[in-house]
Amino acid sequence: MSAKPEMTVSPLAVPFPIIPPVAGVELAVGRAGFYKQDRDDLLLMRFAPGTACAGVFTRHAVGSAPVDWCKARLGHAGNHARALVVNAGCANSFTGKAGAQAVAKVAAAAGKSLDCGKGEVLTASTGVIGVVLDDEKITPRLPELTKALAVDNWASAARAIMTTDTFAKGAAAKADIGDTRVRLAGIAKGSGMIAPDMATMLAFVATDAAIAPRVLQDLLKVMTPRTFNAVTVDGDRSTNDTLLLFATGLSGSPMITKSNDPRLDDFKEKLEALLLDLALQLVRDGEGASKFVKITVTGARSPASARKIARTIAESPLVKTAFAGEDANWGRIVMAVGRADEPVNRDRLSVTFGPLTAAYHGAVAPDYSEVAMSAYMKNAELEVGVDVGVGRATAVMWTCDLTKQYVAINGDYRS
Repeated sequence: MSAKPEMTVSPLAVPFPIIPPVAGVELAVGRAGFYKQDRDDLLLMRFAPGTACAGVFTRHAVGSAPVDWCKARLGHAGNHARALVVNAGCANSFTGKAGAQAVAKVAAAAGKSLDCGKGEVLTASTGVIGVVLDDEKITPRLPELTKALAVDNWASAARAIMTTDTFAKGAAAKADIGDTRVRLAGIAKGSGMIAPDMATMLAFVATDAAIAPRVLQDLLKVMTPRTFNAVTVDGDRSTNDTLLLFATGLSGSPMITKSNDPRLDDFKEKLEALLLDLALQLVRDGEGASKFVKITVTGARSPASARKIARTIAESPLVKTAFAGEDANWGRIVMAVGRADEPVNRDRLSVTFGPLTAAYHGAVAPDYSEVAMSAYMKNAELEVGVDVGVGRATAVMWTCDLTKQYVAINGDYRS
């Protein structure tokens, strides 16, 4: 058996922020034992009565049992939740009736411990696919976690849900709704199998604002494509992707029942920034990543076309390995643009790396400098711009490079 690669912290990591308490949210962590090493792998969150909830989930054809459970719980307009149980180390995906029964048992046990109905308990899992969740590792721990619930456990919560992540991911913000200041906080996990199509990974965001469930769902629908669906690490979509948004209503802010309420404007801005912050941290922790790359496509026929071109560039193994090798191989960028099968004017196609122009109007730029390009590619953070010359639509995608360490991590994942 090969030795596991050492999980050093990503060179692109950012520090975990200070996250103040969010009224109506408590968290506790513990060890269920899904990992051989001594580490927390279980998270319990409790929400105040009346907490509104919304979510978006993977559209993977082999969705997990916890995803199915959450979809069923959030399948109507009056969505509310009292608790969330999350485990790392077992995805409980592709597990049939046994997996579904395990989720139901966990939800029932959490409901009993927290004195709420099992239908008010949401669940999420992450880890190895094809292994049925051992609910007996979780249910005995829930009373203990219930007693340990506290308002200041965001950092430990973020660490408990990690799998191949090398750093804990969190974000916090404040916003004004009318004359009331509200708080927002969120955590996420994800490092590999990141190619969202809904959301990706696991992400849990809470606010003490008073916002109706339907409005929360509308916000996620609008913001997810520009945040979690605008990042990719390796082009593989997870079976367990879950993004949940909770609103406890304990800030004293006015109740928002319409998405176009002007009092929600500042909150919308801060929420989207928080979601993007979490999403970009996933890229920064991409398995084996050494480069953080922003790709901007302009001049496309439509927004959908721009997004497809940007994603094709971001997920091209040849492009990503060129980033890893610090090679400004703009020919690979052009290759990826062409195979996106979207409208492109070859004779107007331009490619830039940061402030440097590599190709202009279908040919090598007159002022192209290999020395300058090579120097730029040594930066840890890169920007690539592509104008395809057929319209006015734009799109942005964030990605990372593809290194030998990615192969080592995933080759030994189950070892």
